[in-house]
Amino acid sequence: MINFLIALAVALLASAIGFKKYIWFISIGYGFSIAAIAIALIIIFHGHMDAGMLILCILLVVYGCRLGGYLAYREVKLTSYNKKMAGEIKDGSTIPFGVKCAIWLMAALLYACQTAPVLFRLENGERTDVFVIIGLILAVVGVALEVGADYQKSQAKKKDPGRFVDRGLFSFVRCPNYLGELALWTGIFITGFGAGMGAVQWIICLLGYLGIIYVMFSGARRLELRQNRTYGDDPEYVKYAKTVPIMIPFVPLYSVEKHKWLVA
Repeated sequence: MINFLIALAVALLASAIGFKKYIWFISIGYGFSIAAIAIALIIIFHGHMDAGMLILCILLVVYGCRLGGYLAYREVKLTSYNKKMAGEIKDGSTIPFGVKCAIWLMAALLYACQTAPVLFRLENGERTDVFVIIGLILAVVGVALEVGADYQKSQAKKKDPGRFVDRGLFSFVRCPNYLGELALWTGIFITGFGAGMGAVQWIICLLGYLGIIYVMFSGARRLELRQNRTYGDDPEYVKYAKTVPIMIPFVPLYSVEKHKWLVA
């Protein structure tokens, strides 16, 4: 378990940026933590890593750097975004230091658990197999969905800043970014199959997978509540929200607003 503790330490270091602004524990710190853990895995297992596992780790580095960099740019450069979110996200000034430390630790632990299937496969000396290939394909699809959704939303907002986005990927699901996250981490979780993991390792991996699913649905609820406040009087949006699934294509789940256990 020493390597898992190293991954946790790396995540703690990378996500410590949240002490500047507490929401960064789970945004900018999230992306950079995943990238940092993947880099650490490449360093630790460089002599025992085959091509498939190396590609998987590089994908996580690219994913994490892109996400962390994009969120950092949005926070620092896009004043319109900051003004829009000023009333939506607390600045953390009233949050006790001890609570911030707890958030920091829990977030870093989640990131280490999310990447654990890759770590444990490497630690157990297992090489690339069909599960790694399937997982890698899903992960690539997930990253592509996120990049595509970000680009399409950016282009749509340039044309009509005041309108909700319902074209392209957004015509299939209302939260394609979160769908991409689910695809990515489902792929990572699948890489754990056939990796010779014991019960404790499986529990760690399962906690990471279920944790990120919860976070994504919680994020979808938060976005839905915000969009309902912004576009709720628009008949086109009301029709869109009632006919397009919120996150998973072809699954008739159109709202999570009433699921208050998804903390928003």
